[in-house]
Amino acid sequence: MPLVVITGIPASGKTTRASQLKEYLEKELKKTVHVVSENEVITSSNINKNALYLDSSKEKEIRSIIKSQVQRLIGPDTVVIMDAANYIKGYRYEIYCMSKSSKTTQCTLHCETSPTVAWEFNTSRESDKCSGNEKYTRETFDALVMRYEAPDNRNRWDSPLVVVQAEDNLPVEKLASALFDRKPPPPNLSTQNAPLSATNYLHELDRITQEIVMVILSAQNLGLEGDVKIPGHHNLNVMLNGNKLTAAQLGRHRRQFLTYSKMHPSSDTSQVASLFVQYLNSSISA
Repeated sequence: MPLVVITGIPASGKTTRASQLKEYLEKELKKTVHVVSENEVITSSNINKNALYLDSSKEKEIRSIIKSQVQRLIGPDTVVIMDAANYIKGYRYEIYCMSKSSKTTQCTLHCETSPTVAWEFNTSRESDKCSGNEKYTRETFDALVMRYEAPDNRNRWDSPLVVVQAEDNLPVEKLASALFDRKPPPPNLSTQNAPLSATNYLHELDRITQEIVMVILSAQNLGLEGDVKIPGHHNLNVMLNGNKLTAAQLGRHRRQFLTYSKMHPSSDTSQVASLFVQYLNSSISA
């Protein structure tokens, strides 16, 4: 069943919209609805919210927990609402791939509020640490607003996109149509099991991914800036976005990709390079 990814800057009304949508789906459409709340995950992890968002490693752990909870709840008889900032486009892409592999529809609900209005709401509300609904400090608020990557309907992982302003009524019928009146996207080679694996698939998987890692390391050692072009492949580029990756980091990404690929083998080894580069670009931007 469908997945709703809610996104917005801090204090833009995401939790309020999640509650409104849950109430409509349960009362009017008689659906079973699960809300995966970022605030609840933070509270259960016993972490101060403002400290969390200024610590990239801890924040990544929370995103991983949220993603695993969503993955566990997605099923044929439930609707899952992801009540979190979801401000990184690479992370939203990962969620899209997950829902696609589960053969379910997905839509994005963007709570669009100006930083000025959001800050006023943040300062006026009561701070409740027990529910994770703490007030943001100015430092944390500004940092999250600055690095927020707004969804774009032209991106397949953000589409269909429903935008709601603070003063708007929630367009529940439009959301329901996006979730229930269309078919889920078909799984591709990266998200489905092939009936037969090529006999040399594992060998080619290991060889191609290792070659790509070496190309990236060589480019960095030469001091080349910008995207790294993969030789022998048209328009296949690793987007480093100013990051310099160590051999250990690339090795970790490669091992994770190999583990997933071995669980979902394909008979078409020509797709390995593009899938690995796609995975790297998503991981680097997350």
